[in-house]
Amino acid sequence: MEDCLFCKIASKEMSADLVSENEEFVAFNDINPRAKHHILIIPKKHIPTMNDLDEEEGDDALMGRMMVFARDLAKEKGFNGHQLQFHVGKGGGQIIFHVHLHLMSSG
Repeated sequence: MEDCLFCKIASKEMSADLVSENEEFVAFNDINPRAKHHILIIPKKHIPTMNDLDEEEGDDALMGRMMVFARDLAKEKGFNGHQLQFHVGKGGGQIIFHVHLHLMSSG
């Protein structure tokens, strides 16, 4: 999407404090952290919300790989426990309509 902030970060049109990246995902520090470590993980593919996942397009498997990416990143960072959180839709507190996973840890 042309005006999606996270698509612009994924395509390097906008800068972010990158933490990690692979062929499918980008991870960067949240600009409004709610924990000592607050990382956002986004797929490079634009999917507005979790409710928009398309199994035929492989989105379900993509989300599974996203969880593995988050697990590996938490291990790499040496987090002693962490939280994973999705906000789904406006009513669920989602502000930017591009699927993203919050990875948060206090240590």
